[in-house]
Amino acid sequence: MLYTALLLGLVSSLHCIGMCGPIAMMLPVDHKNPAKKTIQVLVYHLGRLTAYSTLGVLFGLLGRGFYLAGMQQQLSIIAGMVMIIIALVPERIFAKYNFSKPIYKLISGIKAGLGNQFRKKGYKALFATGLFNGFLPCGLVYAALFGALAMQNTLYSAVFMFLYGVGTIPLMSAVVFATGMFKTPLRNTMAKAVPYVAVCIGMLFIVRGLGLSIPYLSPGNNSLFVGAVPNCR
Repeated sequence: MLYTALLLGLVSSLHCIGMCGPIAMMLPVDHKNPAKKTIQVLVYHLGRLTAYSTLGVLFGLLGRGFYLAGMQQQLSIIAGMVMIIIALVPERIFAKYNFSKPIYKLISGIKAGLGNQFRKKGYKALFATGLFNGFLPCGLVYAALFGALAMQNTLYSAVFMFLYGVGTIPLMSAVVFATGMFKTPLRNTMAKAVPYVAVCIGMLFIVRGLGLSIPYLSPGNNSLFVGAVPNCR
């Protein structure tokens, strides 16, 4: 299921262009030196990938407990359902209930740190900007984290989130290199495709959890829980 991380990242970047695009456009990169600019953008992305991978490890540790308890199948179904809900429910509904309120101070600190980096120059500042950007709350990142939660070990969870970040790189880089292409109408049109693909990915996780004995797509129960229950004979 790791391939779904790349697909979800690519789809998420359609949404990111509207939400995080302005941050990418404001990066203090050298627009007169294409080679240096490319390296600077990659350093920024490395910061985001580090943030996503770190979150993947944290959720992988949590998911490992469910895996050892023999609940990976149910967890995969739940993760798929959550992805679909996040894709279909408008963000304003989630904002209304303010689920992030318990960690409001942490998020405020991340935003403050992000703002401070824009006043600096250099590779460290670009890496830190990407790092803070990666930790900002986002509905589709939450969906990816539930996918990471359903992986069978912590390493896979980290790789899932790393690949998710890799999937966002092409379009997020295009925002920096071709700013004029992504006008508001185009960004809005691209964003409309996000829910449809996200729902398909959510359905893949549900099918995986059903254990239909379909190789690679929906392995049987025994395959799904390999290593979950030790052999006591």
